[in-house]
Amino acid sequence: MRRSYATSRRSAWLTPLRRRRLSVCVLALVLALPTSALAQQAAVAPPELVTNATPEYPESKKGSGEAATVVLTLTIDSEGRVTNAAVQTSGGEAFDEAAVVAARRLEFKPAQKEGRAVASRIPFRFDFAVGEEPPADTRPGEISGSVRTPTDAPVANARVSVTSGSGTRTDVVTDEKGEFRAPNLVPGSYTVHVEAEGFMPTDMREEVAAGEATAVIYRPGLAKTPPQEPAEAMEISVRGERPPREVTRRVLEQREVQKIPGTNGDALRAIENMPGVARPPGSTGALIVRGSAPQDTGIFVDGTQIPIAYHFGGVTSVIPSEMLARIDFLPGNFGPEYGRAMGGVVDIGIRSPAKDKLHGVFKVDLLDARLSVEGPLGKTTRFLAGARRSWVDAWIGSALEAGGSTTITAAPVYYDYQAGIEQDIGSHTTARLFLLGSDDRLKIVLDAPGSSDPVGGAIRNHTRFYRLQARTETRLSENVRWMNMVSYGMDRLELGVGEMFSLDVRTNPLTFRSDIRAKLSDMFTLVGGMDAVWTQADVRVLAAPISDQEEGSGPFFARPRRLQTLQGDIFQPAAYAMLEVAPVKSLKLLPSVRADYSSAIRDWRVAPRFAARYDVVPGYPRTTLKGGLGLFNQPPQPEESLRPFGTPNLRQNQATHASAGFEQQLSQQVELSVEGFFKKLDYLVDQSPDATGSAGGSRYANTGSGRVAGGELLLRYKPDTRFFGWVAYTLSRSERRADDSEAFRTFAYDQTHILTALASYKLGRGWEIGGRFRYVTGSPYTPTTSALYDADAGAYSPIYGALYSDRNAAFHRLDVRVDKTWELGVLKLTAYLDLQNAYFRQNPEGRSYNFNYSRSAVVSGLPFLPTLGLRGEL
Repeated sequence: MRRSYATSRRSAWLTPLRRRRLSVCVLALVLALPTSALAQQAAVAPPELVTNATPEYPESKKGSGEAATVVLTLTIDSEGRVTNAAVQTSGGEAFDEAAVVAARRLEFKPAQKEGRAVASRIPFRFDFAVGEEPPADTRPGEISGSVRTPTDAPVANARVSVTSGSGTRTDVVTDEKGEFRAPNLVPGSYTVHVEAEGFMPTDMREEVAAGEATAVIYRPGLAKTPPQEPAEAMEISVRGERPPREVTRRVLEQREVQKIPGTNGDALRAIENMPGVARPPGSTGALIVRGSAPQDTGIFVDGTQIPIAYHFGGVTSVIPSEMLARIDFLPGNFGPEYGRAMGGVVDIGIRSPAKDKLHGVFKVDLLDARLSVEGPLGKTTRFLAGARRSWVDAWIGSALEAGGSTTITAAPVYYDYQAGIEQDIGSHTTARLFLLGSDDRLKIVLDAPGSSDPVGGAIRNHTRFYRLQARTETRLSENVRWMNMVSYGMDRLELGVGEMFSLDVRTNPLTFRSDIRAKLSDMFTLVGGMDAVWTQADVRVLAAPISDQEEGSGPFFARPRRLQTLQGDIFQPAAYAMLEVAPVKSLKLLPSVRADYSSAIRDWRVAPRFAARYDVVPGYPRTTLKGGLGLFNQPPQPEESLRPFGTPNLRQNQATHASAGFEQQLSQQVELSVEGFFKKLDYLVDQSPDATGSAGGSRYANTGSGRVAGGELLLRYKPDTRFFGWVAYTLSRSERRADDSEAFRTFAYDQTHILTALASYKLGRGWEIGGRFRYVTGSPYTPTTSALYDADAGAYSPIYGALYSDRNAAFHRLDVRVDKTWELGVLKLTAYLDLQNAYFRQNPEGRSYNFNYSRSAVVSGLPFLPTLGLRGEL
């Protein structure tokens, strides 16, 4: 049951609805903004190879006669030496290691900018063969890809010449999408020359393998030279992360999210290891970010908000990792495109389906099984689809019964599904239709009810949702992008306790979003748009109303019950704008504003925000200062503002975020991030008993307030060919009060210390092992001090102490993961063991009491959870 934001009284019988803040508004046609010339960059000459190095063929592979290709990203200093080699395209564990060793022996003439040697990063390819043992393969291959600007826009009509070592040349021209294809090439080495009006000519060396397509992306430098600015390093023909527009955005690489111990390879669960993320009580899977309540953090999928991120118990997410293009975790001071949330934001991007051929992934373990497929349906159409079903119900019930002392049997079931189709409409617009859904069911049968509240029958929990989303993205010009999205869905929550209590909540959200981003000049970039949510709500509750008596009105089972209903609509439109200002190359200023309206309370709120990033040292080793300040509003829940349960004339909850910190690159692989934050919470909706007020027996008012302060540290070693890991630590304090007459007290989700240390290491021959240790301060709870005997009901009613005045013991746990991977032709097969709580720690999750509340005992979580599984990828 979700507690109110600042209540200092016992929570009501009515479990508050989950947030559903989605609706619709009329599309505002946005005309193309005036565009400017392309961002001007200095002409750059790429580095030239002076001394080559031939990699040694791995001894372990000589018997197989296997050929392989490894593509590395080389970091070359201003003297032409290779200072770092990272695997971009793997050829297998043994080949990757040999390629990295050979790369250290390479020597280059350094890249040149305005006649000055500069550091650079380039892709470099090594090919492995074992003499004449394997039969020669003369099937033709091809080179295909795209030519793009430094700002990632397509370059049409670029001339691409592909020349073999014998002098045979193939000439092609890029289409309107900047794409090209040079087919029917004899296997071997080729020089690719790219020319386009307004760009510097570019020459690259590529290798063509028999029967394979070499995919490339070229980003030639612009021909015009701007006024000189100092530059420590330039990236050449390498894709990078998009520039940050928030104070803090946590970004992880694919290998990290798939191999983090204790997460079962789930990308979304990787978020729980980031600074600022607390451990949810009872493994509920809720996201608790920087001392905020779970409902204060918004979860978005390509602009559409969804109610939950995780299935039953938080064991896995509702969207498989294979379908994700990105996960942006924004713990605070997020941009104006996100609203109706005052905690943090998780923004999930669904990737485009594969264009080249049919692909598939399957995964089977002790928890569930899933399958996904994707591929082209023609030259301009592609699809993806997937489904997952748990089978925890096949064994967990028997496991609980085998304990002997337990009085429950359980049968949790969850599944999810996804399907999408993407279509290119002309050369500038891509449209996508995507469906996702989730279903969780849990039923607990009480064989021996407690004597204090003898509840009979079963405890039921059924949660499900779906979203159908239509989305288009259009390049109106070189510097202007326009995105439109509309989605419709259903959220359903059903709770029940025998014949005593039932709750049925159904909401149907309709969402619209239109977003435009335009580069106006080298100094200014504009982001603006609108989003709106229209929600229909239908609620039915069978329960006893709240009593306004301080000590209650007897045991719950003895109170009279009545059926109450709520039906209503909520319309929540918003508009936002942000101007990105770059007065100098190393400084970025981000003033923004967002305006939100809620029809349920007839309340408009305007929230100005500001963020800044400054690269004190823009090159290696980079040093960045960052900070932000802003207002964030969140409307009341439907049951708090809509009659007959709610109280009219409320206003939106408000939070003020302030943060400052720095990022320091300690080496090519190691980065340090330190940040302090403070949140001031005002006008929080507080709930108090009111037997003569609403039908639910509660009164709501904006009398609550709160404060959160803390600091975060992240020391991260980015993945290399063998190792990755990080240490994350958060120190924080979260407090609330019901009104100004009360002193601040500990919040229900306060966790003072949160420490996560994890690492993973490739042992070789396909083996990888990793571990994760977590330490978290125990969660607060409200103690029971004594009890009163109710003679009419024949049971005891508890008397509570100060709210959240006691804590459970600290939580700590070690998780271990072992992977073994085989490359079987077109099939990549991985077996894994993900072991949670390796040393059987009995971590406390709460307390239970005897019939008269004179004695209590600690309720522990799962002592040990091994997950053995198999993953295959085609």
